[in-house]
Amino acid sequence: MHFSHLFRNFAPKFLTQDNRKMKIKKAKYYLIPAALCLAGIVGIGYYYFCTSFSEMQETKYVYIDTDDTVDSVFAKLEPLTSESAMCGLRTLARHYDYGSHIRTGRYAIEPGRNTLDVFRTLRNGQQTPIMLTIPECRTMEQLAGRLAPKLMIDSTTIAEALTDQAFCQNLGYDTCTISCIFLPDTYEVYWNTSIARLMERMAREHDNYWNGERLQKAKAAGLTPNEVCTLASIIDEETANNAEKPMVAGMYLNRLHIGMPLQADPTVKFAMKDFGLRRIYNAHLAYDSPYNTYRNAGLPPGPIKIASIKGIDAVLNYEHHNYLYMCAKEDFSGTHNFAVNYQEHLRNADRYAKALNERGIK
Repeated sequence: MHFSHLFRNFAPKFLTQDNRKMKIKKAKYYLIPAALCLAGIVGIGYYYFCTSFSEMQETKYVYIDTDDTVDSVFAKLEPLTSESAMCGLRTLARHYDYGSHIRTGRYAIEPGRNTLDVFRTLRNGQQTPIMLTIPECRTMEQLAGRLAPKLMIDSTTIAEALTDQAFCQNLGYDTCTISCIFLPDTYEVYWNTSIARLMERMAREHDNYWNGERLQKAKAAGLTPNEVCTLASIIDEETANNAEKPMVAGMYLNRLHIGMPLQADPTVKFAMKDFGLRRIYNAHLAYDSPYNTYRNAGLPPGPIKIASIKGIDAVLNYEHHNYLYMCAKEDFSGTHNFAVNYQEHLRNADRYAKALNERGIK
């Protein structure tokens, strides 16, 4: 009996299994290096793109303005990070052509954030807002000087806008009343906001503040919101004592309602732009200016400073009384003696003048 035919039937199967084993061995021979290579690529990618970008212990902020280039952005970031992270960031910047898509703004570089995340933040313009405080400045030039260090726009741009009649009129004001739009407070804004957008924000805050109740109180006092701010600015300069401000407001409103000049010393200082004056003489009272309330009846053309919220509230909630005069107290407490008639006022004024002379204040 011959078994050759059986061998012939089984031989191909045995050869096929051997071939498979050979193929598996060859596959392992190539796959292992490939896997190691892939693992190396993944590891390198992780090292350059997925590890913490910042080496700082606390959040740092990077400010990118319109003059920045890719190189200047890198220069601002380099002190915060490692050489490997910067290498990763440069690679991403080249790949995504960041130089053609630089977005201005203030960016938070926080501990723990990886390089890829930081790059996405910069490229997408995901900036972090700032807290901007509007201070109680006397002039728009002073305000510009206080705001510019907090914003991307410079003081000249801010000052020119706030003293430009057409710009102010677009907002519903003029150069004398534009300070009425500001409410001293702290606001969340973006560092790269434009002057136009900043003023739009201030206008919204102003309109929200002047709700129906406040408008009704202003109307009851015979004033517009701008006039309330103007009178409040004078009261702010007359006294820093918030508890006394409603009393001072009532006195000035009494004068306004009978057509008596306000005769407010702070308006003379503002007219002369001499805010260091500590004593007002007759020569000062003759200074020719629409802001001089000794020469002109009624309110001046606009506020003599950005009115405080306390000052505005004092006008809206003024005290009802019969006083027409006031004079700083001779004890220099920052408060005032009030009088119904001029003779009583002169006695108060004499005591204050004597106190000034004794202290050598001129």
